[in-house]
Amino acid sequence: MVALALTDEMIGAGGALVRKLDERGLRPDDAFWLYSSDTEQWKLVIAEVMFGKQGPRATYKQIQNAIAALDNEPIALASVTLARPDAPMVASLRSAVRTRPGIDGIRVTNDVINGTVIEDAYIYRLT
Repeated sequence: MVALALTDEMIGAGGALVRKLDERGLRPDDAFWLYSSDTEQWKLVIAEVMFGKQGPRATYKQIQNAIAALDNEPIALASVTLARPDAPMVASLRSAVRTRPGIDGIRVTNDVINGTVIEDAYIYRLT
C-alpha cells in the first residue's frame, strides 16, 4: 500500500493555519501533520490546553474562521483534528522532539517512540 504523499502545498497550508491561529490568540501548544495508514489520510493535529476549557465545538468554529481568513491556502476543516496535549500520540512525540514556540519543520518517519508507532509526521510545534 502506497502512502499518500504530504505535499509542499499541505505543509505550507498547515503552517499558514498555525500562524493565523497564533495571530488570533489561540496559540496551539502542539501542531503537526500525522499520517495514518488505517485511514490512509493525513490529519493536521492541533493540541492546546485551553481548547478543552471552551469545548471542541467552539474551538472548531474558531479554526474554521481562521481557515476562512487564509489567502488561498488549500486546507479544509475536515483535515484538522483536535487533541489534548496529554493524548498518547502528542505526548510520545513531545517526549522525543521539542520545538521553540514558533513554527519549525521536523519530519519523523517510520519511528517508534515510547512504544507508539509514528508512520509519518511533519511537526510545526511541540512545546
